Amino acid sequence: MKKSIAIFAIIVSFLTFTACSKEKNANSSNVEKNSKIQVVVSFSPLENLVRYIGGDKVEIKTLIPTGSEPHEFEPKLKDMKLLNESKLFIYNGLGIENWVDKTLGNINKDSLEVVNSSKSIKPIKIAEKGDANHGKYDPHIWLSLKSAIKQSENIKEGLVKVDSSNKKFYEENFKKFKEKAEKLYGTYREKLSECKNKNFVTGHAAFGYLCRDFNLKQSSVEDVFQEGEPTPKKIKGLVDYCKRYNIKTIFYEENVSPKVSNTLAKEVGGKIKKIDTMEVNKKDKDYFDIMESNLEKIYLSLK
Repeated sequence: MKKSIAIFAIIVSFLTFTACSKEKNANSSNVEKNSKIQVVVSFSPLENLVRYIGGDKVEIKTLIPTGSEPHEFEPKLKDMKLLNESKLFIYNGLGIENWVDKTLGNINKDSLEVVNSSKSIKPIKIAEKGDANHGKYDPHIWLSLKSAIKQSENIKEGLVKVDSSNKKFYEENFKKFKEKAEKLYGTYREKLSECKNKNFVTGHAAFGYLCRDFNLKQSSVEDVFQEGEPTPKKIKGLVDYCKRYNIKTIFYEENVSPKVSNTLAKEVGGKIKKIDTMEVNKKDKDYFDIMESNLEKIYLSLK
């Protein structure tokens, strides 16, 4: 009898242990299933795109602080740790993050999916050879609706690789993004085609891909990488350019001093207006809020 009771106790203990283990595994599985995917992006513009495609399935961390130059950034130990702890790293490409290859060579890439968001986008060449700090291509692809569609597709594919259980969610969000981008592009292609003047002036040459989309031409106070003070000769050339094309609006970016743009505007009897390159992140505006605002400002300046 005692032997029977002992055997019964062992069986009950085993079943209880098994049940607890299954419950623990189920809970653990549930946490993993419901937890957000850790995504690291190199800089702010990519955060706008990832937020749209990833929605509430992702937690986004940005490596480069707002206002810092992406090509001058040097990852610290905390950045390497962040990458090692994340599932997905997304960078812009086209040479703007010249530290990426070296950084990825120093971390465990087995558990990290890496996405170059510029993949399959036709670049605009700005130099025959890039130097130590810059690539040879204009990197501002996110300011083009057409290019942003491709970037978002690359982001979607990366998310699907690391989180296949939510594949349908990411694909639906990409489909919505593409439809919205194409609709906005169609609206402004029609509006901008009506403008006889196709020329505008910006603080720095960030809108090359947008110009390619809409057959426009930008002239700028600073170059693609916002380097160097403009010379008197450069300012005179811009004044002549504005007078030739009757340009009365001089655009400047949020993270750049408007001093030179103000000087230029006074010379031509015009005004300055802020335009958004997305390099300062805004949680209250999504990608399309910013792009529509930019396009409307450019359109009004050309009328």
